Amino acid sequence: MARMTGPKPLLEVLIASPRGFCAGVDRAIKIVELAIERHGPPVYVRHEIVHNRTVVDQLRGLGAVFVEELDEVPDGRPVVFSAHGVPKVVPLAAMARGLDFHDATCPLVSKVHRQAQRLLEDDRHILFIGHAGHPEVIGTMGQVPDGAISLIETIDDVAAFDPAGRERLAFLTQTTLSVDDTAEIIAALQARFPTIRGPKAEDICYATSNRQAAVKEIAPRCDKMLVIGAPTSSNSLRLVEVAERLGVPARLVERAADIDWDWFGAPRVLGITAGASAPEVLVAEVLEALHQRFEVRASEAAHIEEKMVFKLPRELVA
Repeated sequence: MARMTGPKPLLEVLIASPRGFCAGVDRAIKIVELAIERHGPPVYVRHEIVHNRTVVDQLRGLGAVFVEELDEVPDGRPVVFSAHGVPKVVPLAAMARGLDFHDATCPLVSKVHRQAQRLLEDDRHILFIGHAGHPEVIGTMGQVPDGAISLIETIDDVAAFDPAGRERLAFLTQTTLSVDDTAEIIAALQARFPTIRGPKAEDICYATSNRQAAVKEIAPRCDKMLVIGAPTSSNSLRLVEVAERLGVPARLVERAADIDWDWFGAPRVLGITAGASAPEVLVAEVLEALHQRFEVRASEAAHIEEKMVFKLPRELVA
């Protein structure tokens, strides 16, 4: 889109609330910062601490070194496990090597891990609803032995699943899924396997549910939507899907430089939100880019107030 030389067109911007950082992301970032303060750099982090390039680059500047596997961590240096959680073998391997490690797994993900262990002890075969290859899925499925858990991604997977005569089934879910999609899959599971056991409370985390609800609130008033988040961020991708299902064209951008102005065009009303791992500074950056092209009238859409706070590991705050 070419820059305007005359008066700027008016653009109403509805900013979703809540948006951006959740309590689990806040905690994970703080754990890396405190680990660097305590041990001095470098501190190694297995996998991106959260799915956001800006956050990762800022922590890298403080002395964090991001690796994919534990064997990339030198002996004698501390390591932090990402907010997405890790398979049970990873901390065991760290202990076997005598590595000092800090677990930044989101407490709501850890809750799912504990549920998986209890279901295993109850001799249940677990159906885990999630996206193949996502770090949280890998971490959760790695809490129980091979063969004790099966991945379910779609309703078609429900129809194809053969329990091999086993009636003791249970399901758990990834915390960052589409609320609507997951409800449909759970309904299909319960229809096919009436005795299947589910968690007492929903596994999809409060932040994921709240951000999707906030998009549903503003999207009907918008011509287009921008979702600020990384392409590897499950909860951010779900926000794009929520808007598009409501008939609103939406795009995922990591930051303002990623906006496709030809696609953007000249909407009258724009919705903006941010995934749970996207810092508020990126929202401000996008708004500044809009101000350069439009006469912006921005307002925040009131929604659920989030007050969740998670405790930090004792070894880092003692």
